[in-house]
Amino acid sequence: MRRLPWILAGVFLTAVFVIFAIGGIGPTQTRQADATGSQLPPELSKESQICVDCHKKESRAVYEQWGASKHYGANVGCYECHAANPNDKDAFMHEGARIAVIVSPADCAKCHAQEVAEFSASHHAQAAKILGSLDNVLAEVVEGDHGFVTEGFPEGVSAAAVNGCWQCHGTEVIVLADGKLDPATWPNSGIGRINPDGSRGSCSACHSRHKFSAEQARNPENCGKCHMGPDHPQAEIYNESKHGIAFRANIDSMNMGNSKWVVGEDYNAAPTCATCHMSATSTQKITHDVGLRISWNNRPVKSIRPELSDAKMGLPGAAIKWQERRANMKDVCVACHSSTTVDSFYIQYDGLIELYHRKFADPGLKLMALAKPLLKPVKFSNKIDFIWFELWHHEGRRARHGAAMMGPDYTHWHGTYEVAKHWYMKFFPELEHLIEKGKASSDAEKVKAAEALQIGLDEVINSKEHRWYIGKMSEEEAAQRKARAEEFKARYAE
Repeated sequence: MRRLPWILAGVFLTAVFVIFAIGGIGPTQTRQADATGSQLPPELSKESQICVDCHKKESRAVYEQWGASKHYGANVGCYECHAANPNDKDAFMHEGARIAVIVSPADCAKCHAQEVAEFSASHHAQAAKILGSLDNVLAEVVEGDHGFVTEGFPEGVSAAAVNGCWQCHGTEVIVLADGKLDPATWPNSGIGRINPDGSRGSCSACHSRHKFSAEQARNPENCGKCHMGPDHPQAEIYNESKHGIAFRANIDSMNMGNSKWVVGEDYNAAPTCATCHMSATSTQKITHDVGLRISWNNRPVKSIRPELSDAKMGLPGAAIKWQERRANMKDVCVACHSSTTVDSFYIQYDGLIELYHRKFADPGLKLMALAKPLLKPVKFSNKIDFIWFELWHHEGRRARHGAAMMGPDYTHWHGTYEVAKHWYMKFFPELEHLIEKGKASSDAEKVKAAEALQIGLDEVINSKEHRWYIGKMSEEEAAQRKARAEEFKARYAE
């Protein structure tokens, strides 16, 4: 962690810990007293003043952004954040001061210790683990090549990964011999960025520099850089939901710039992403661990309880059971909804998760395991690899996220409908093709594997969830369907 310059000892920490009690102050405004009546430092450090004198000419936008920040009001300037120690890997001398370009969570923790501790315990801080994941194999190998050569990557790296995966998930920032940052790894504000000082994460991923606005971080669009797209379209789901509709209709009454910003007290028109996952309620404090109110982790093939994924990552959340997390989220919901409505929502949500598991995830995992001996060993060199990946990673996730965020179109048409269509029209036919090819093989092991896959496929197709596909719907089910159809016609008949 970088040390504060000695000239700020005492007064600086006092100033920073009260910055949330004051409003944003522009460059021409006067400093205020803090809540205790003590005066904030009357002027910037001499180091920061030197920075400001130059940057207000050379980088006017940066200067104005900082001038609109609470940092300005507390006399926290360029040097207080960018000051570096001689042993920092990314330190270099600039205009007589030793600084670093990257302001890491370890730097922010000098004043925002609790926020950084909470963030560091979250999945956000672990996001760069994608560097070794199946997704990154796609970007590095299947989609990319090694044609992007830099000093830090003399053997080359995939530009698809650099410009895609790494910009949301983060990458390991490589510092070159002269203290400069390798252009393949910087600029980068990925939420799980691995910084030269060993810390993980990027506070500016949400609190964009140099205003570092809490109001912006509370805005749902702030999360949309990463939480959108075919595999996790939370931004799109929010926009279609009643919550998103209410937010846009009532944005002027959302009181987004209020320092306290407690749901039900400071605003009640709609929640944003921050409301549900981070912000204060009348009984909960703000948290920077976005997983503490989530009761299903919908990222894997099968949804799992979040404490299990926290345990896998070695995070302290392993000790916090999903029931407690759900209670935390319900506490947010009841600021605007009745407990009956909230409880019923969760019954519906759990029902969708269980349907997806029972009908698609569990049998899909079973069938893919049986098909493995019949496949080429390289991932994504088989047609069925892509079919199965998109079934769970894109369509299955969309269905689950849609249900979690009350987006019916994403739950159904972009979710379960797509899963079902590709399950029956792509997945089953490709399994049948593999069986046929395997049985015709001269390799006895492949013949045996094909026969085992045939047995497994027959079991799935003849199960109550899938037997309609071969015309084996039971008489009871058929009668129920007929009765529902007649009831519908009678209700709407002229």
